Amino acid sequence: MFRPILVFDSGIGGLSVLSEIRSLLPGRDYVYLFDNARLPYGELQDEVLISGCVDLVVRLSRQIDAALVVIACNTASTLVLPALRAQLSIPVVGVVPAIKPAAQLSRVGEIGLLATPGTIKRDYTRQLIEDFAGDSQVHLFASSELVLLAERKMAGAPVNYEDLMKILAPIKETDLDVLVLGCTHFPMLKQEMRDCLGDKVSLLDSGKAIARRVDSLLPDNSMVTEKMGLLLGYHTTANIEPGLCERLELLGFSKLSYFPPAE
Repeated sequence: MFRPILVFDSGIGGLSVLSEIRSLLPGRDYVYLFDNARLPYGELQDEVLISGCVDLVVRLSRQIDAALVVIACNTASTLVLPALRAQLSIPVVGVVPAIKPAAQLSRVGEIGLLATPGTIKRDYTRQLIEDFAGDSQVHLFASSELVLLAERKMAGAPVNYEDLMKILAPIKETDLDVLVLGCTHFPMLKQEMRDCLGDKVSLLDSGKAIARRVDSLLPDNSMVTEKMGLLLGYHTTANIEPGLCERLELLGFSKLSYFPPAE
């Protein structure tokens, strides 16, 4: 029996990363933890975000004897990785906005980064741009509303295109041809965003790159087969809507558990 992979996010956005990991490693066991009690992370103070994430991830990873932890949240990854790695002896993988491949892919030398306000303001993000997109014009767009749109979509509600168009309007005013989706919630709205932005803008996220990184850190993957049967459980820090429960069940999740934050 192989130890499970723990995937963590503030909400359901990390499912976009988990989907890519499962596609590459279909025979592994997975546990998904989302901190919906404090959603959206882009609005939290740094100290609150760090202490809460570290507490939840360390406690659950030890409880389930995780083989590896994926912080499937750009906002959290810009802050909590050093603290987590100091407390855990297993690999901890974070999510990095796909700035480097976006700069390489752009034909016009203009790219955009669409992320939560927390990710946009981080020095970490600015350093990525300086290191890997110094020759490009980089447009920055912050939105927490998209996180909530994605959450509502996963719970079964229709996407409000009028709201989406307002959020994306500043992007349409630029000449960029590659847009980095710097929040793991945003790929869940890819089709709707394509409908609004048209074909001239390529949408880029880091899900596949994260999956390859996870694969490289688990050398026993060659022994895993799809016949093993998957554990696909999930934990929440607050109650979730019935529609979201139903959607998670359709995706193969089971064993819902409440995992409260520390007092």
